[in-house]
Amino acid sequence: MNIPGPSIGTDVSVLDLQLSDRKRVFQQHAELIAGEREGWIAKNESYYTADRNYMRFLIEPGSRVLDLGCGTGSLLAALDPAYGVGVDFSPAMIAIAEKQHPGLKFIVGDAEVPSEQLKKAGPFDYIVLSGMFDDIEVALELLHDLCKAETRIVIAYYASLWEPLTKLATWVGLRMPQPQTNTISNADLRNIMDLAELEIISEDARQLIPFHLLGLGPFVNKAIAPLPLIRHLCLRTYMVTRSKRMQRKPAPSTSIVIPCRNEMGNIERAIREMPRFGSEQEIIFVEGNSTDATLAECRRVQSAYEGKLNIKVLRQDGKGKGDAVRKGFQHATGDILMILDADLTVPPAALAKFYEAIATNKGEFINGTRLVYPMENEAMRPLNQLANLAFAKIFSYLLNQRYTDTLCGTKVLWKKDYERLRVARSYFGEFDPFGDFDLIFGAAKLSLRAIELPVHYGARKYGKTQISRFRDGWLLLKMVVFAYRKMKAI
Repeated sequence: MNIPGPSIGTDVSVLDLQLSDRKRVFQQHAELIAGEREGWIAKNESYYTADRNYMRFLIEPGSRVLDLGCGTGSLLAALDPAYGVGVDFSPAMIAIAEKQHPGLKFIVGDAEVPSEQLKKAGPFDYIVLSGMFDDIEVALELLHDLCKAETRIVIAYYASLWEPLTKLATWVGLRMPQPQTNTISNADLRNIMDLAELEIISEDARQLIPFHLLGLGPFVNKAIAPLPLIRHLCLRTYMVTRSKRMQRKPAPSTSIVIPCRNEMGNIERAIREMPRFGSEQEIIFVEGNSTDATLAECRRVQSAYEGKLNIKVLRQDGKGKGDAVRKGFQHATGDILMILDADLTVPPAALAKFYEAIATNKGEFINGTRLVYPMENEAMRPLNQLANLAFAKIFSYLLNQRYTDTLCGTKVLWKKDYERLRVARSYFGEFDPFGDFDLIFGAAKLSLRAIELPVHYGARKYGKTQISRFRDGWLLLKMVVFAYRKMKAI
């Protein structure tokens, strides 16, 4: 739940700060054009509509949002925050913002100067940098005090290759006049991020045609602009980052969900080989209407280890691994949620590495990859391996984060992030019988920091594979189209 922050009003005393000559030029210009700002937004409605739509995709509604360089507050209002604070060093801009958006909080201030008011108002779920900055590294360095571990910093900027065209658009009256601002390359910004101890989670480029043009602009921007190679020509770049300094709580508890269908011979082995980690550990078997004695074996093992391990046994209501995982997560009580496939082709001992990766905040969504280390003979058929490699390349492009193996069953995330994912699932719907893409797409939508952890993939020692390469391959193709529509054609 998002709790409203303290009341913040306009603080004109901040204007007494010493501004550099360059920043004073910015401020004076903003004062002059403040009254025209909304008119320019209306004049370039197609561009601003696309920009707002993508920002709403990145930022969950009902969040605590800080907008640095908020102008007249139209972007902040479009994000529908539960608690929104806008900062700008133009009193005229802030006066308009307060009049137009009385439900939000606005402050006259300099994002490159420490503010006790903002510290008291924070931390925020999202921090948006959408204004002009004299020293970007200084502005970024100050953000750590306003963050928690889950905070996402969203930076939107113009691609440097568009500078001649933006100048031309200003000259012919299609773009609002602006003083000379920082034009920075993507590589330079990445370097500044590293200096400021911010970790880049994802980045994407949008808008090849920032005009309506009788519907041609929106069509091209949705269908063509996101394509590989072409997207590097787009006007607007969006970078999502997080603070490297924020840490999670020590020794979190863990719930390990093991979906199992016709896996009777693997149940006790999973328990025997399970490493111990975390302050508390529970193991949840979700049995999927097996034709062998898997359910009885789960209950026998639960009884045999009573008093030694916290083992739960559930029976699946629907069909498919995705349904089983969702039921297991629903009954899980740990801080961290883990999935272990009952075929044990990924050994239970590997989970200790997954725990270390997420508990030390190296990542927030840990995905196993079977395609780094050599596999045991017959662990994966050659055609399946080729298909996995191909689909991994495609999904890396679609999700703006690197994946080498989307179908490895071992996945780990925080329970509170899963709850956010579950609430936001309506964006994608109940589309995934595997369960893998439900989590992968959801993690990408929430801008969780995804990392891959190599695992040693072994051959089955009991039972038969439940994967159909052609049926499941067709489903993967449908996932590609689905992901493009939901993640790219926005």
